[in-house]
Amino acid sequence: MKSSQVTHFEISERKVLLRIFDVVLVWLVLYLVTESFDFTYFPFSENTWFWLITLGFYILLFNTVFELYNLQKAESRKATLKNGVLSCLLVTLFFLLTPILSPPLPDNRFQILYFFGVLVLTLLTWRFLYIGLITSPRFFKRVLIIGDDFDIDKIGNDLLKNDPNYEIMGFISSKERSSHLFEAYELKDLRAVVKASKVGEIVVANSMQGLSADLYQALVPLLKTGFPIKAYAHVYEEVTNKVPVQYINNDFYFYFPFSRSNQNRLYLLYHRIIDVLISLVGLVFGLLILPFIAIGNLIGNRGSLFYKQLRLGKSGTEFYIIKFRTMVKDAEKNGAQLASKGDNRITKFGNFLRRTRLDEIPQFINVIKGEMSLIGPRPERPEFVKTLSEKIPFYEVRQIIKPGLTGWAQVNSKYANSDEDMIEKLQYDLYYIKHRSVFLDLRVLLKTISTVIFFRGQ
Repeated sequence: MKSSQVTHFEISERKVLLRIFDVVLVWLVLYLVTESFDFTYFPFSENTWFWLITLGFYILLFNTVFELYNLQKAESRKATLKNGVLSCLLVTLFFLLTPILSPPLPDNRFQILYFFGVLVLTLLTWRFLYIGLITSPRFFKRVLIIGDDFDIDKIGNDLLKNDPNYEIMGFISSKERSSHLFEAYELKDLRAVVKASKVGEIVVANSMQGLSADLYQALVPLLKTGFPIKAYAHVYEEVTNKVPVQYINNDFYFYFPFSRSNQNRLYLLYHRIIDVLISLVGLVFGLLILPFIAIGNLIGNRGSLFYKQLRLGKSGTEFYIIKFRTMVKDAEKNGAQLASKGDNRITKFGNFLRRTRLDEIPQFINVIKGEMSLIGPRPERPEFVKTLSEKIPFYEVRQIIKPGLTGWAQVNSKYANSDEDMIEKLQYDLYYIKHRSVFLDLRVLLKTISTVIFFRGQ
């Protein structure tokens, strides 16, 4: 049975759509402005494709840094306006400072202002059209949730929170379930509901024991027609970029499998080379700003500049992490404890170091020594790992790769001051381990830049 489904753009499709139109529309408007007005900075000739490629690269790069491909923020006019202007400023600056790959600087400097204006007006006009059209309810994905034993309110809220373009039409459960938020249906009405509500996808929230025979048999006829049916664990991972540890059982190796990059020698060699090169650059930068940090520490921290702390690395190997000190003396005189947002042990200057991530610079030494990598799960203290491993399933799986100076969890989550926060960080870490690749590494690095720019360091 096929229903008259409503058109919907998947997450990946929306991101591709944004990237393509960001670049192509700027190219097109530049051409029209050049041909129609007295705009001479960007003449279209046989060598123009060099300039177009360079411009397109900068647009994609800085739009990523300023989170214009974050779908939640891409639907906010306020965030789009602010981040779009900042991105266009840096695109213009870097484009002007790229000789050969960009046109020669014009004699009339107002041409540069016109160029910036074309970028801003094109990008913002297109993005506001995207907000008004593509993210409107007519393109929402209509979903029906089916399962045996699940919390419909939690699942529904998780989907809507992470992707507001979902429209949950209701749910069917073999157990007695009720909800103030979502409509409940009987299993016998499945096909009628799918047709009447124009459902575009069925999400199966199966329990640890698997799907019951009745629900399975009811889904088979739809499955035979090619109707989209997805497991909630996979939908959750696609929408949130986290591995749903609460929805997979102890046979997690069936669910993962871990990224082949973890065993790929060429990828690991590339990773090590990048680790060393960026760490050397980072240490040089650290030496340049060391006098300023030392003065700030003398005034605001009043104590030793560095501190070392025992952490666990790959396969549980112990090593000492090196950081600039950000807390008061004897910060753990009452025993080890996690840092939290607003922690009164953190000094004012230490808070600045944390928010800008400057306190992490000495860890480049750990990276060069091979104890850490540039990207990976953050290394934890042995006492915390022991406690958390007893409470949180799969926590020790984080140690399958080297810990990182930055990571997928660090650029996506908040301070971890509770077990729930630690579970969320673990979900991000497992996602990175599962999908580890050059492309994901690049996303982490770009999001790290965003974290520093917007002072969201932890």
